Amino acid sequence: MPTHRHFMIYKPYGFLSQFITNQKKGGKHKLLGELFNFPSGTMAVGRLDVKSEGLLLLTTDGKVSDFITTRGKVEKEYYVQVDGAITFEAVEQLKNGVEIGFDGKKYMTKPCKVKMIDIPNFPERSKKIRDARHGPTPWISVTLTEGKFRQVRKMTSAVGFPTLRLVRVRVGDIVLGKMDSGEVKEVEELI
Repeated sequence: MPTHRHFMIYKPYGFLSQFITNQKKGGKHKLLGELFNFPSGTMAVGRLDVKSEGLLLLTTDGKVSDFITTRGKVEKEYYVQVDGAITFEAVEQLKNGVEIGFDGKKYMTKPCKVKMIDIPNFPERSKKIRDARHGPTPWISVTLTEGKFRQVRKMTSAVGFPTLRLVRVRVGDIVLGKMDSGEVKEVEELI
Protein backbone atom coordinates (compact mmCIF):
# COMPACT_ATOMS: atom_id res chain seq x y z
CA MET A 1 0.00 0.00 0.00
CA PRO A 2 1.55 3.33 -1.05
CA THR A 3 2.33 5.98 1.53
CA HIS A 4 0.76 9.29 0.61
CA ARG A 5 2.28 12.68 1.32
CA HIS A 6 0.47 15.88 2.25
CA PHE A 7 1.59 19.50 2.21
CA MET A 8 0.34 22.92 3.19
CA ILE A 9 1.68 26.01 1.46
CA TYR A 10 1.18 29.73 1.61
CA LYS A 11 0.34 30.26 -2.07
CA PRO A 12 1.71 33.66 -3.06
CA TYR A 13 -0.11 36.22 -5.18
CA GLY A 14 0.56 35.63 -8.89
CA PHE A 15 0.91 31.83 -8.72
CA LEU A 16 -1.46 29.39 -10.41
CA SER A 17 -2.77 26.53 -8.23
CA GLN A 18 -1.28 23.97 -10.62
CA PHE A 19 1.99 22.34 -11.66
CA ILE A 20 1.72 22.53 -15.45
CA THR A 21 0.03 24.96 -17.80
CA ASN A 22 -1.77 24.35 -21.05
CA GLN A 23 -0.81 27.77 -22.35
CA LYS A 24 1.31 27.63 -25.53
CA LYS A 25 4.04 29.99 -24.35
CA GLY A 26 4.04 29.00 -20.70
CA GLY A 27 2.16 32.10 -19.65
CA LYS A 28 3.34 34.86 -17.35
CA HIS A 29 2.18 33.19 -14.15
CA LYS A 30 4.29 31.08 -11.87
CA LEU A 31 3.45 27.47 -11.00
CA LEU A 32 3.48 25.61 -7.66
CA GLY A 33 6.42 23.45 -8.69
CA GLU A 34 8.61 26.55 -8.49
CA LEU A 35 8.12 26.66 -4.71
CA PHE A 36 9.22 23.13 -3.77
CA ASN A 37 10.25 19.81 -5.30
CA PHE A 38 6.93 18.03 -4.77
CA PRO A 39 6.73 14.25 -5.31
CA SER A 40 5.23 12.91 -8.53
CA GLY A 41 1.43 12.75 -8.44
CA THR A 42 1.00 15.72 -6.09
CA MET A 43 -2.25 17.62 -6.70
CA ALA A 44 -3.79 20.78 -5.30
CA VAL A 45 -6.80 20.23 -3.04
CA GLY A 46 -9.11 22.82 -4.53
CA ARG A 47 -7.78 26.03 -5.98
CA LEU A 48 -7.01 29.64 -5.24
CA ASP A 49 -7.18 31.97 -8.23
CA VAL A 50 -4.02 33.71 -9.38
CA LYS A 51 -4.88 36.94 -7.46
CA SER A 52 -5.69 35.08 -4.22
CA GLU A 53 -3.17 33.91 -1.67
CA GLY A 54 -2.94 31.88 1.48
CA LEU A 55 -3.48 28.31 2.57
CA LEU A 56 -3.43 25.73 -0.20
CA LEU A 57 -3.36 22.03 0.59
CA LEU A 58 -1.56 19.52 -1.62
CA THR A 59 -1.68 15.73 -1.53
CA THR A 60 -0.75 12.60 -3.44
CA ASP A 61 -4.02 11.00 -2.24
CA GLY A 62 -6.93 11.62 -4.63
CA LYS A 63 -9.48 10.29 -2.11
CA VAL A 64 -8.49 12.92 0.45
CA SER A 65 -8.64 15.64 -2.21
CA ASP A 66 -12.10 14.48 -3.31
CA PHE A 67 -13.41 14.39 0.27
CA ILE A 68 -12.31 17.95 1.01
CA THR A 69 -13.44 19.48 -2.28
CA THR A 70 -16.72 17.71 -3.08
CA ARG A 71 -18.46 16.75 0.15
CA GLY A 72 -19.45 20.33 0.96
CA LYS A 73 -18.86 19.90 4.68
CA VAL A 74 -15.29 21.13 5.11
CA GLU A 75 -15.17 24.80 6.13
CA LYS A 76 -12.88 27.20 4.31
CA GLU A 77 -12.17 30.55 5.96
CA TYR A 78 -10.97 33.61 4.07
CA TYR A 79 -9.80 36.99 5.29
CA VAL A 80 -10.99 39.54 2.76
CA GLN A 81 -9.95 43.17 2.41
CA VAL A 82 -12.78 45.08 0.76
CA ASP A 83 -13.06 48.41 -1.00
CA GLY A 84 -15.19 50.79 1.07
CA ALA A 85 -16.64 50.94 4.57
CA ILE A 86 -18.67 47.73 4.47
CA THR A 87 -22.04 48.08 6.18
CA PHE A 88 -23.84 45.88 8.69
CA GLU A 89 -26.51 45.32 6.02
CA ALA A 90 -23.92 44.08 3.50
CA VAL A 91 -22.44 41.69 6.07
CA GLU A 92 -25.94 40.33 6.79
CA GLN A 93 -26.58 39.89 3.06
CA LEU A 94 -23.35 37.90 2.73
CA LYS A 95 -24.30 35.73 5.72
CA ASN A 96 -27.73 34.92 4.29
CA GLY A 97 -26.55 34.25 0.72
CA VAL A 98 -26.32 36.46 -2.34
CA GLU A 99 -26.95 35.92 -6.02
CA ILE A 100 -23.81 35.60 -8.14
CA GLY A 101 -23.10 34.54 -11.72
CA PHE A 102 -21.56 31.13 -12.33
CA ASP A 103 -21.10 29.44 -15.73
CA GLY A 104 -23.46 31.98 -17.32
CA LYS A 105 -26.22 31.22 -14.81
CA LYS A 106 -27.40 32.88 -11.64
CA TYR A 107 -26.47 31.09 -8.43
CA MET A 108 -27.64 31.77 -4.85
CA THR A 109 -24.82 31.20 -2.39
CA LYS A 110 -25.50 29.15 0.73
CA PRO A 111 -25.66 30.87 4.11
CA CYS A 112 -22.20 31.33 5.60
CA LYS A 113 -20.36 32.97 8.49
CA VAL A 114 -19.21 36.57 8.01
CA LYS A 115 -17.79 39.02 10.55
CA MET A 116 -15.69 42.16 10.70
CA ILE A 117 -12.08 41.59 11.82
CA ASP A 118 -9.06 43.67 12.76
CA ILE A 119 -6.34 44.17 10.17
CA PRO A 120 -4.48 40.83 9.99
CA ASN A 121 -0.69 40.59 9.96
CA PHE A 122 0.16 38.99 6.61
CA PRO A 123 3.38 39.14 4.62
CA GLU A 124 3.45 42.08 2.24
CA ARG A 125 1.99 41.20 -1.13
CA SER A 126 4.22 41.34 -4.21
CA LYS A 127 1.75 43.64 -5.97
CA LYS A 128 0.72 46.67 -3.95
CA ILE A 129 -2.91 47.30 -3.03
CA ARG A 130 -4.25 50.79 -2.78
CA ASP A 131 -4.20 51.97 0.81
CA ALA A 132 -6.61 53.77 3.12
CA ARG A 133 -5.57 57.21 1.77
CA HIS A 134 -8.06 56.54 -1.04
CA GLY A 135 -10.90 55.45 1.24
CA PRO A 136 -11.49 52.76 3.85
CA THR A 137 -10.29 49.20 3.19
CA PRO A 138 -11.59 47.10 6.09
CA TRP A 139 -11.22 43.34 6.53
CA ILE A 140 -13.91 40.70 6.98
CA SER A 141 -13.78 36.97 7.66
CA VAL A 142 -15.89 34.78 5.37
CA THR A 143 -16.31 31.09 6.24
CA LEU A 144 -18.12 28.81 3.83
CA THR A 145 -18.40 25.16 2.87
CA GLU A 146 -18.89 25.58 -0.86
CA GLY A 147 -16.31 26.84 -3.30
CA LYS A 148 -17.61 28.07 -6.63
CA PHE A 149 -15.26 29.78 -9.09
CA ARG A 150 -14.13 33.09 -7.53
CA GLN A 151 -17.10 32.87 -5.19
CA VAL A 152 -15.90 35.14 -2.38
CA ARG A 153 -14.85 37.87 -4.84
CA LYS A 154 -18.23 37.65 -6.59
CA MET A 155 -20.07 37.75 -3.24
CA THR A 156 -18.38 40.92 -1.95
CA SER A 157 -18.86 42.59 -5.31
CA ALA A 158 -22.56 41.62 -5.32
CA VAL A 159 -23.10 43.60 -2.10
CA GLY A 160 -21.16 46.62 -3.38
CA PHE A 161 -17.76 46.10 -1.72
CA PRO A 162 -15.28 44.58 -4.20
CA THR A 163 -12.43 42.44 -2.89
CA LEU A 164 -9.01 44.09 -2.84
CA ARG A 165 -7.10 41.21 -1.21
CA LEU A 166 -8.19 37.66 -0.42
CA VAL A 167 -6.22 35.28 1.83
CA ARG A 168 -7.45 31.78 2.72
CA VAL A 169 -6.50 31.19 6.36
CA ARG A 170 -8.15 27.85 7.15
CA VAL A 171 -9.37 24.62 5.54
CA GLY A 172 -11.15 22.38 8.06
CA ASP A 173 -8.85 22.19 11.09
CA ILE A 174 -5.71 23.19 9.21
CA VAL A 175 -4.74 26.81 9.82
CA LEU A 176 -2.31 28.98 7.85
CA GLY A 177 -0.75 30.39 11.01
CA LYS A 178 2.44 32.43 10.74
CA MET A 179 3.71 30.99 7.46
CA ASP A 180 5.61 33.20 5.04
CA SER A 181 4.43 33.69 1.47
CA GLY A 182 5.75 30.76 -0.60
CA GLU A 183 6.55 28.63 2.45
CA VAL A 184 5.84 24.88 2.20
CA LYS A 185 5.33 22.48 5.14
CA GLU A 186 4.80 18.74 4.96
CA VAL A 187 2.03 17.52 7.28
CA GLU A 188 1.03 14.03 8.43
CA GLU A 189 -2.61 14.23 7.40
CA LEU A 190 -5.20 16.63 6.00
CA ILE A 191 -8.42 15.23 7.50
